[in-house]
Amino acid sequence: MVGSVEIICIGNELLIGKIADTNAQWLAKRVTALGMRVRRITVVGDDVDEISTVTREVLSRKPRFILTTGGLGPTFDDRTLEGIAKALNRKLETNSEALRMIEDKYRRYVAEGRIEKFEMTSYRVKMARLPEGAEPLSNPVGTAPGVKIEQDESIIISLPGVPQEMKAIFEDSVAALIKEASGNMVFYEASIQVTGLPESEVAPIIDQVMHDNPYVYIKSHPKMAEKTSYLELHFSTTSDNMDMAKQRVGRAIIQISEIIRGKGGRIKPINP
Repeated sequence: MVGSVEIICIGNELLIGKIADTNAQWLAKRVTALGMRVRRITVVGDDVDEISTVTREVLSRKPRFILTTGGLGPTFDDRTLEGIAKALNRKLETNSEALRMIEDKYRRYVAEGRIEKFEMTSYRVKMARLPEGAEPLSNPVGTAPGVKIEQDESIIISLPGVPQEMKAIFEDSVAALIKEASGNMVFYEASIQVTGLPESEVAPIIDQVMHDNPYVYIKSHPKMAEKTSYLELHFSTTSDNMDMAKQRVGRAIIQISEIIRGKGGRIKPINP
């Protein structure tokens, strides 16, 4: 879908619950803030066939961007690019620019005393083997470069799974691409706290306010703090004008607050 983004998170460690998938959360929040909409997040293991199958499925929906995280390193189970290459019917080849980036990093590690000597082993060269036609993206924090691949109407961006590396490459090489593709669209959000009414009574109020404010999305989140339960209502909208976005959300908050207070509920702003 033109203008949308899908995220594929790759790694067996995610599927067995060893680590939480914070990368997907961070990417979704940044993409949304840049004015584009995340349509789907998929998690898949370190299996070439599964990575290939999921990549083809996502491509069939024609998102503007496909962001993958994980599986770009030197070990045997880092197989993301192999899976993507299979999905695209492209060969893996040693990319000279990616190889230079990796060599420069290891030379710097020697100069900094982090490793004893420079040697481009097969494991290190593996990180430079990219699908045909791919563009490496500089990794300012780690070793494995990110990868950009254009396929039909979509751009595939593969990022490392290490959060610091993923974030650094995204901010340096990807954020501007997404912002450009989103045009002038901006995202705005605000939240309020509701007490004194159960969620079942607030639900029809949300429906009414969303009907009256069609550009605003409202989501309820039951919360618990210091043994006190409350309901967080999150308001969000996307617009080509920030003032308009704030006005939309502001009108919705005023309307829902008046209705809830009229039913005996209490409203409190939540600071971002």
